[in-house]
Amino acid sequence: MHIAAANGAAELCIFEQWVEPGTGAPTHSHSVEEVLTVIAGEAEMWIDDQRTVLAAGHSLIVPALRRHGFRNIGSGMLHIQAVLASPIFEASFDGAAEPVKRWTP
Repeated sequence: MHIAAANGAAELCIFEQWVEPGTGAPTHSHSVEEVLTVIAGEAEMWIDDQRTVLAAGHSLIVPALRRHGFRNIGSGMLHIQAVLASPIFEASFDGAAEPVKRWTP
């Protein structure tokens, strides 16, 4: 985590992820818009039933409340940056009873 409510942000949450081959983020949604940018590696990303492959330097804009996720389809480490239009990371995962919240003040 780089920027979030936990360190004083009022409007943004910015964090990075390093993801092993074959793994990723399961389908989930946020109440705000998110931008996912591939820093290194190759990812399959989806929004609802639409899938695409992104490589280093490419970004995906995920509208608020849309179900989305990603997985590393390469043979090396996937490095992703995520920017959420909220200072708190909050995600509702498919099948989970409660949303996950991180980096709260």
